[in-house]
Amino acid sequence: MKKHYEHQEIESQMQALWDSLNIYKFDPNTKAPIYSIDTPPPTVSGSLHMGHIFSYAQGEMIARYKRMRGYNIFYPFGFDDNGLPTERLVEKEEQILAKNLSRSEFNLKCLDTTKKYEAEFKTLWQSLGFSVDWTLQYETINPISQRISQRSFIDLYEKGKVYHKNSPVLWCTECQTSIAQAELDAKAKQTLFNTLIFKTSDGEAIEIATTRPELLNGTTALFIHPSDNRHAHLIGKTAYVPLYNYAIPIIADDAVEIEKGSGIVMCATFGDITDLEWYEKHNLPYRKVIMPDGTISQETPFIGGLTVAKARHLIIDLLKDNDLLTSSDTIEHHVSTHERCGSPIEIIPSKQWYIDILTEKKRFLEAGDQINWYPAHMKNRYLNWVENLKWDWCISRQRYFGVPFPLWYCSECGKVKLADESQLPVNPLESNPIAPCSCGCNTFMPETAVLDTWATSSVTPQINALWGEKRKRLSSNPTEDERVQKNDSFMPMSMRTQAHEIIRTWAFYTIVKSLYHTGEIPWKDIMICGFVLAKKGEKISKSKNNATLSPQALIQTHSADAIRYWAATAKLGTDTFFSEDELGASKRFINKLWNASKFSISHLQDFSIENEMKLLPIDKWIIERCKETMLLAQRHLDQYELGLARHEIDLLFWRDFCDYYLEIVKDRLYKPEKHGTLERAGAQYALYISLLMILKLYAIFTPHITEYIYQIFYSDKEQFESLHQMRWCEITLLKDHYLIYGDTIKTAIAEVRKYKSEKALSLKSEIDEVIIECPKEIQEMIFDNKMDIIACCNAKRLILNNRKVIL
Repeated sequence: MKKHYEHQEIESQMQALWDSLNIYKFDPNTKAPIYSIDTPPPTVSGSLHMGHIFSYAQGEMIARYKRMRGYNIFYPFGFDDNGLPTERLVEKEEQILAKNLSRSEFNLKCLDTTKKYEAEFKTLWQSLGFSVDWTLQYETINPISQRISQRSFIDLYEKGKVYHKNSPVLWCTECQTSIAQAELDAKAKQTLFNTLIFKTSDGEAIEIATTRPELLNGTTALFIHPSDNRHAHLIGKTAYVPLYNYAIPIIADDAVEIEKGSGIVMCATFGDITDLEWYEKHNLPYRKVIMPDGTISQETPFIGGLTVAKARHLIIDLLKDNDLLTSSDTIEHHVSTHERCGSPIEIIPSKQWYIDILTEKKRFLEAGDQINWYPAHMKNRYLNWVENLKWDWCISRQRYFGVPFPLWYCSECGKVKLADESQLPVNPLESNPIAPCSCGCNTFMPETAVLDTWATSSVTPQINALWGEKRKRLSSNPTEDERVQKNDSFMPMSMRTQAHEIIRTWAFYTIVKSLYHTGEIPWKDIMICGFVLAKKGEKISKSKNNATLSPQALIQTHSADAIRYWAATAKLGTDTFFSEDELGASKRFINKLWNASKFSISHLQDFSIENEMKLLPIDKWIIERCKETMLLAQRHLDQYELGLARHEIDLLFWRDFCDYYLEIVKDRLYKPEKHGTLERAGAQYALYISLLMILKLYAIFTPHITEYIYQIFYSDKEQFESLHQMRWCEITLLKDHYLIYGDTIKTAIAEVRKYKSEKALSLKSEIDEVIIECPKEIQEMIFDNKMDIIACCNAKRLILNNRKVIL
């Protein structure tokens, strides 16, 4: 072995070795149990950052762990390459606007851009040593994914779970599309809290506070809490809107916050979700103010055609000029924004497609209980989200690069005409139905909206299982007409890995689709990872422009294994900070593993497993400690707790193996003439076994260095071509007396080291004696190891339970 580990050369060599051995390829014919992983397809919206590395690497480590536990790993990887994020990326890079190009021309530019970024993403995952079967790769815009997504829509339509409705919808004026409730963020913003004067029909002045005076011409009612004694006399009367001077009713409703502002609330169509709820509850009229492009309707007096911001300033000035504004105070409040662009959302009427979710909330809550959540408390986020749903899922988007709705509208009767299965995937802008409408008409208008990207990425289990496709995952010779609506080996999948911020979207939507399509939960387990924080409370993300450290550059400088080791630090589901300094601990570990392995292998050159040998108690102890650690790590990893598992393995490696065992047996390895040839062979055997077990334990975290060490020494001695084809041991019984014995020896040596340190002595300094008090059941074991102990402590004699042992 070289003096130093050269990761830049070795990591690419190991990746090439794995490819040549094909060890990560899913085997559809093996009898081994399948462990299937549903991994989030990263959105093609820019470069990946350390936040992505953190969560994706954790899921990949579980794949490696389950593979070494004997599972046949089904580990596909995809790319979410359609929808608004990709469109915005293309518009930014190409310096164009999608609306200024034909849809086909813009889509071609999107496809070119996605290919470039997907190649970069794949190269990054491969450089991290991801054990993915790349033959299973999918893209959410590819024909198979489009077909399954469109099949999903048709299935939901035929089951009565989707509907078309002209109604108020959440709308992003920046992206100029409808959005779903799950795409909302809340942003703290400074604004003016304006107190206006309304007057009743009998001339009484009423003060109303609002942050949105530009919606005055959209006011449809005033609301008062029924128990508000200050204003109860106003309920049932009529008020007049300032500046616009039209009459509106004053209505009682217990949703009014009595302590907020004057206690009287202006309802306009639509300032917020409460306005919408009152609009529907009290059957109020709709008054148009905000247009889809974010401007004020031309029909609105005084401010028509202006942007919202300019209209707000102008209307405030007009109120002041007419003595209708009593105060205007700066406050900070939370505004609903679009998570994709950060722009405030509006609520405007629009005809959209929805999936019914509100009528099935109980079913979704029950599904949450059927899934194993790791960590368990993350289930509460899911349950809280479902319990507080207020909108059905809007799945139509007024955009360009997405999966088309597979339908047309009859030009004669307006009825929906669905595409035939044989047409999928279909673009209704370029194709026509293959049969006339039920009314006999043969002319149709295509649906121009596209499906929300979540409507496709929510069927990743179905994409992975080739749901409804003629080709089957587990049949190498399918018949031509063979179709599989459900494959029990894949659905439900074994595990979904994802970050916690998309519980409300990806987790929830996938559960909805799976229940509606198959009647089953989509996966048995869900592993929720945390964020990487750039600073307290702020996650690393492309949108915040704080992802300054390039993963590829960090890999080149510090190694993929160093980054992976760091990614396995945190407790599952917790957020962690990252700076380049965080990789210092990883590099120290890699150097330590390299040097410990180099020392061990240097003493194993003449060793054969067939050699005659004598194992001393300390040799049996280190093997038992490896078994104990493997058992502890398994318990943590079965709960997806990578950080806790790595902590246990680190304790074994740094403390027990390096600090104690290697130091204890060093003299025996170097001096067989003093300790005995059989005894040296026993130490070699323990060294061989314990180092191999340590390599297997670390293989899931740091696959490159462990594989390289295996290739240097073990590959021609073991029956496996790769360390990653090996299995973790099945451990049923530990020999506790050896563990007690080892703890006793470690305590004694630690005390000797402490004594020498306090006396300012070198650790190599000779001392007169070592005194050990121990339980009688391990006394003989310590006596058997007396020469190792005396040599390690550099003592003249050992006194064991008042029994003097002199060499």
